Amino acid sequence: MKDAMTADAGALGARPAKNAKSYRLAGMASMAGTTIEWYDFFLYGTAAALIFNKIFFPALDPITGVLAAFATYAVGFLGRPLGGVIFGHFGDRIGRKSMLLVTLMMMGIPTIIIGLIPTYEQIGYWAALILVLMRFLQGMAVGGEWGGAVLMAVEHAPEGKKGFYGSLPQTGVGAGLVLATLAMGLVAKLPEADMLSWGWRLPFIASIVLLGIGWLIRLKVPESPDFEKLKQDKIAVKVPLFKVLREHPRETLTIIGARTAENAWFYMSVTFALAYAANQLQIPRADVLNAITAGAALSLFTMPFCGYLSDKVGQRRLYFAGLLLLCAFVYPFFAMLGTREPMLVWWAMVLAVGVVFPILYAPESLLFARQFPAEIRYSGISVSVQLAGVLGGGFAPMIATKLLAYADGSPRYVIIYLIGMGLVALVCTALMKRDPPRHRAS
Repeated sequence: MKDAMTADAGALGARPAKNAKSYRLAGMASMAGTTIEWYDFFLYGTAAALIFNKIFFPALDPITGVLAAFATYAVGFLGRPLGGVIFGHFGDRIGRKSMLLVTLMMMGIPTIIIGLIPTYEQIGYWAALILVLMRFLQGMAVGGEWGGAVLMAVEHAPEGKKGFYGSLPQTGVGAGLVLATLAMGLVAKLPEADMLSWGWRLPFIASIVLLGIGWLIRLKVPESPDFEKLKQDKIAVKVPLFKVLREHPRETLTIIGARTAENAWFYMSVTFALAYAANQLQIPRADVLNAITAGAALSLFTMPFCGYLSDKVGQRRLYFAGLLLLCAFVYPFFAMLGTREPMLVWWAMVLAVGVVFPILYAPESLLFARQFPAEIRYSGISVSVQLAGVLGGGFAPMIATKLLAYADGSPRYVIIYLIGMGLVALVCTALMKRDPPRHRAS
């Protein structure tokens, strides 16, 4: 009897949201929350590149100072898997909604604190220590946020619209990147002395407004229907992570393998390619940043469109097509950058961030959620996705930098590396559960 109940609970949308307002609110709340959290996350990355070496590590030489500032940025990636484990556990045990409220605060409050940290001149290396701690908390928040946000969206949505609503929290990445870039761009117009003394703090402190808006929106969203069904049927797993690893190793490994390629592509496009274009090819940094921002702005439209498209063709099929496009576009991407022609460089970045990335990222919510039953779903997707994030986002740009050095500045080994990751991801995607029969949207 219990097995039957578990199987029922494992189906996405075991109990659809009661009305259209409920699932629409859940989708918009997920998008608003992820926008805020990615704004905070990207804001830190921009400040690390431009400012933190000067105010938190002034005793180091310029190059070492920049490396130290980026090291604090990397700490955020280390916190993601831990956040996925902790919030995945309680999300499966206590509920999706409560974890989303916690992760929102856990991202927003450290961001505000970063904007208030005294400089090295005032408190010495204690400033850097506080910075690292806040960054680690941010990483944990992102690690726990993603799983809850996508589950609230797809578990509330009716059949035939789950792919579209699952793409809304994914859209928050592009929205957060655009907001963070615009915010730092505005303060960068200040005289350098003003920007370094107080101007850089404004975008961080302004996060309190976004935090309040996000909190109010998420507070109004009811708990996931799938989790309510689990509570009603008294289905609970004591340690969800153990069940994930013991009974679903294939699902876990295939998600890690499939998602690592997508994550590597994104961070190679917005971090490694930026450094490669500016340092190796001597393309003005501002031109590349503008192109990345344009690609992120385009993703605000292409991401939900790809979510809508995934409801028509299937999430697994669309993801597979996206991986094929990734493999096909890697060489043209670097070739376009290599021309140093402003228009071709612009198009390379816009297509990478605004077209290839959304085709992969939009269907992930539903595709990955479908691999696990409801009682361990939060833990399953959070741990899988965040481990892939460390491999793709954390290590891939560093590996690519080494490969670039081995090839004396040529990207040929980087191209082979990315295509290899894409091929591994294709195999992993082929091993995932097939798309179920498509339903008409109700």
